[in-house]
Amino acid sequence: MEPFPLEDEMAVTCTHVAEHVKKVKPHTKGCEECLKSGDTWLHLRMCLECGHVGCCDSSQNRHARAHFHATQHPLIQSAEKGENWKWCYIDEVYL
Repeated sequence: MEPFPLEDEMAVTCTHVAEHVKKVKPHTKGCEECLKSGDTWLHLRMCLECGHVGCCDSSQNRHARAHFHATQHPLIQSAEKGENWKWCYIDEVYL
């Protein structure tokens, strides 16, 4: 038996929820940057720290990820109807 668990056996958890999740509402009904530039998006994500709405990684501009890099706000949730998942960019894990 290995003295330490193998990397793929270790449970990945997020330690950022308590510090970064705030009671926020979305700033806009679409991607803030795409709305300003007249661009389009595929899916929307909302920052759980400040309410910024950005487009997903499948969208050409990836504004939600750009917001994380600019602000270090690591937690997002889907802003799509019928979806109820959250993601941590730092730990790369669903919440």
